[in-house]
This record gives sequence, C-alpha cells and structure tokens, in this order.
Amino acid sequence: MDPGDSPGYLLWRATLRWQRQITATLAPFDLTHVQFVLLASLWWLDREGVSPNQLALAQHADTDVKMTSQVVRRLEGKGLLVRETDAADTRAKRLRITGQGRILAEGAIAAVEAADTAFFAAAPDRDALLATLRPLAGRRD
Repeated sequence: MDPGDSPGYLLWRATLRWQRQITATLAPFDLTHVQFVLLASLWWLDREGVSPNQLALAQHADTDVKMTSQVVRRLEGKGLLVRETDAADTRAKRLRITGQGRILAEGAIAAVEAADTAFFAAAPDRDALLATLRPLAGRRD
C-alpha cells in the first residue's frame, strides 16, 4: 500500500504539520500547546461561571490528571491562574483565571483560531471536515 493511501499515515502527517503551526503560533505568548489548552479551557469555564478543580479541568480538556496538575502549577507560577481552597472540600483546590491569564488566553485563542482557519483552508468543505473529525475525536455533537 502506498503511504498516500493510508488514512492513519495521512492523519499523522497532517497532525504533525498542524502541531508545528500551533507551536509557532503560541511561541509569542510563551505558552506550550498543553498550557494553551488548559488555559483556554479554564477561560471558557470561567465565562460559563464555573470554577473547576484540577480534575474537572482535566476532564474538560481531556488531558491526563497528573500532567494537568504539573501544567497548572506552571500556569500559576506565570501568574495566569490561582488555586484556591474549596470551601466545600478543603482538600480540593478550585482554579480561577487571573486578569493577566484572561488577557493572554483571549489573545492566544484569537491567534490559534486564525492559525486553524489558515491551516484547514486546504480542506474544500469545512462542514464535511468537521463531520469527519467529530466521530474520530470521540465527539457526538
């Protein structure tokens, strides 16, 4: 079989190209891709009035819980979020995005959306692309 006929190989190649583009897009924001995903997820949850703990943030972002904990500490060290003791469960920490984190997240989200638009412009039918990717990503919506 020719590699160009293998969906897995093509997805791998496309994913690598896309990841390089996103890495370059996030460099001016001093964010890794995982840091961006978690910060953007926290930003979105904050807009919805949710103050998640680390587990809820990891579940929302579909990231590993232990890795999420490490990245949250880095984001906290950068002043982009704070961890606060949960009044209902003193063992748990609630996460809150800071003003600086909100500003950075909004700029990074806009930049990533623009990068996505440019990258996926190669697909002639955006709706068909999304319809194909949703089940592959485990999404039902």
